[in-house]
Amino acid sequence: MNQEKPVEGLEESQETTPTRRRRTIGGTTQSEDTGTTSHAEEPTARNRTRTLSGNVKAPSPSTEDRPKRKRARSIGSRTGDSESKQKPTSPAPTDNKPKVGDTRSPASNRAHDSNNEEKSSPKPARKRRRRGGKGRGGGTQQDDRQRSGKPVEAILDDGPVSLDSEQLERRRGRERKGRPVGRYQMLVHVHDGVTHVAVLEGRSLIEHYVSRPSDDVSEIHGNIYLGKVQNVLPGMEAAFVDISTPKNAVLYRGDVTYDRDDLDGDKTQPPAPKPKKPRSRLGRRQDDARIEDLLSAQQSILCQVTKNPIAHKGARLSTEVSLPGRFVVLVPNSDTYGISKRLNDKERRRLRNILDKVKPSAHGVIVRTAAQDVTAEEIERDVRRLLDQWQQINELASSAKAPSLLFREPELVVRVIREEFNRDYRGVIIDDPTLFQQVKGYMETVTPALADRIEFHDPKTETLPLFERYHVAEQLRKAVDQKVWLPSGGSLVIDHTEALTVIDVNTGKNVGKSNLEETVFRNNLEAAEEIAKQLRLRDIGGIIVIDFIDMEIKKNRDEVVSSFEKALARDKTRTQVSGISELGLVEMTRRRTGEGLLESLSSACEHCDGRGVELHQSVLKV
Repeated sequence: MNQEKPVEGLEESQETTPTRRRRTIGGTTQSEDTGTTSHAEEPTARNRTRTLSGNVKAPSPSTEDRPKRKRARSIGSRTGDSESKQKPTSPAPTDNKPKVGDTRSPASNRAHDSNNEEKSSPKPARKRRRRGGKGRGGGTQQDDRQRSGKPVEAILDDGPVSLDSEQLERRRGRERKGRPVGRYQMLVHVHDGVTHVAVLEGRSLIEHYVSRPSDDVSEIHGNIYLGKVQNVLPGMEAAFVDISTPKNAVLYRGDVTYDRDDLDGDKTQPPAPKPKKPRSRLGRRQDDARIEDLLSAQQSILCQVTKNPIAHKGARLSTEVSLPGRFVVLVPNSDTYGISKRLNDKERRRLRNILDKVKPSAHGVIVRTAAQDVTAEEIERDVRRLLDQWQQINELASSAKAPSLLFREPELVVRVIREEFNRDYRGVIIDDPTLFQQVKGYMETVTPALADRIEFHDPKTETLPLFERYHVAEQLRKAVDQKVWLPSGGSLVIDHTEALTVIDVNTGKNVGKSNLEETVFRNNLEAAEEIAKQLRLRDIGGIIVIDFIDMEIKKNRDEVVSSFEKALARDKTRTQVSGISELGLVEMTRRRTGEGLLESLSSACEHCDGRGVELHQSVLKV
């Protein structure tokens, strides 16, 4: 009804209204009246109107559309300034297309009264939000992790496995007078939320681990993250990745796995042959892909922590994920196939036949030493358990927002028992009831033959604490001393620096009996055994330089190095030893996976900042 009156007025004044000629650029030329051409224009043509004569001017469509174009510019629409390029869908010149800043979708019935609403009350311009900051998300990384879901936990209770009496008896281990017999023993003590795990060989302390409550900051070895690449450094062949820790983690080129088909360039050339020995990150071949070709900033990647953050250094990452179980290690999206070399040939052949049947086609599997004498059903259950974990991790990674934690390793006690505990251990004694029930249930699930070796030490009924009863507290205090005494009277002095650890061997009170060369040789043999023990107990890693006492006979020097290497062979951590140099020094490296025993039990002095000296301020004021 509102549109009929203007049409009638135009028909009455048709004779007095001057004729307007319209020239269409890019279309066909038309000559129409003013009142009948306001809504019948083709959107593909540009229109120009010239008035030849007369004083009466009808309102043009461009003047009616100006308020809309102005409003479109004010709300930041990129398409609002091109109104003439949009097709009208109704007689009323409206635009139902949503624009940037609209809070609700346009209704279908707004096309009839849009002109009246715009003329009566035009909407004020909305302020554009700035990218980043509060306007973008307004949340923290913790909120993002909460929205993405909780991380996947290791499956510890999967129901006990059924074994016959013969298998249980064969795998139970040695016993004497009804009590288990073994070379090692594990003690677990919980105090003020801190868990101590001590491993004894006989009565001597050989390993000690300290675990504080999980904070997802310092104890993150083995965790899997959906990280975000912050920057790529081609000169260092490394990239820094944000995994929601205080310091960004580092990912070296040698720890990045990739598919050659995913790279740009000539893919017709055959891939480079695999090296026979592992190479360092500095020994990269010329035909290897560079890290800037594999990673880019703000890219999300699935990665796993291979080394805990130490001091001012961030964690170390790898894109080759591995999920360790009790008997096997699952390597997703890999063709890895291996069996522990510590097993004999007959057992390796038996396990190889089992592995051929249970190995997934798309994933790799490594059989561990703990799989000795286990049945095919147990290995199959372990593989299926790890496959379920990997499926949960994949599902969480598809919906999570980087950076976020996808998989968290279990507590330290469960990890140590999973890696170390076997029938060579005469028992595990725990003084915390909750932890005892958790470990007991885990052993009944994976190794029911050894579940009876998990014992509970009740502090309320026992007269002495656990560590004092087995003389662990006394040995632990000696393990953090700088000086270590040898049985014959010699001594070791262990000094830690930023770059390396230095161990000095002294004769001390050892004066010998026959001659100087024999005295020095015997003292160095004792020192070699004790140094290997101290490196394992204190968990010293990195570069280590040992200053043995000078020996003139080459045979004695070689025998000392050989004895040192045999003592290090009992350590599961990878080591590499070089011979005695011209200066009488032995250089070696030991893999470092976290902070050592001294760092876990101490903190830097606030007065000297860990230097061990205090400056005289009165003397410095000169």
